[in-house]
Amino acid sequence: MTDDTEIKAKFWKALRDDRTIMLGLADEHGHTRPMTAQLDEEVHGEENGPLYIFTSVDNGIVEKLGNGSGADSHRAISTFASKGHDIFATIDGTLSIDTDRSKVDRLWNRFVAAWYEDGKDDPNLRLLRFDTTHAEIWVDASSTIAGIKMLIGIDPKQDYKDKVADVAL
Repeated sequence: MTDDTEIKAKFWKALRDDRTIMLGLADEHGHTRPMTAQLDEEVHGEENGPLYIFTSVDNGIVEKLGNGSGADSHRAISTFASKGHDIFATIDGTLSIDTDRSKVDRLWNRFVAAWYEDGKDDPNLRLLRFDTTHAEIWVDASSTIAGIKMLIGIDPKQDYKDKVADVAL
């Protein structure tokens, strides 16, 4: 049996490894866009949010968030599928622009740098902060063992119930 804590740990590990999420504002009728998320593990540990996303001023999300004063946060939604398709999640939270230069310095890497001509001082650079609050996480239950169980008459739905977690983040 897999408990919620174990499923949550698998989710954070998969997210650290894969980083690509589909992110959108809740008022956008479910429209999301692919973004690369990072955890600030130095500050928040290995299994905690928030998630940070580098983007630019011309991103539709940034345009809706406002000037980045910190007061402009919006309810956000995200979906995640690990590369191996063994972990899936929907994530709720709030999204805002983070203007803390020390976070930019800490999270900056060569992959981010490739997108910004003027580096960390590029006027188009924005750092989004996704404060995660809740997730529903699924662990893939369509394994070979599940298929064998089904062939010999064992109900696969029972195994699946142990592979879903509805957790606070």
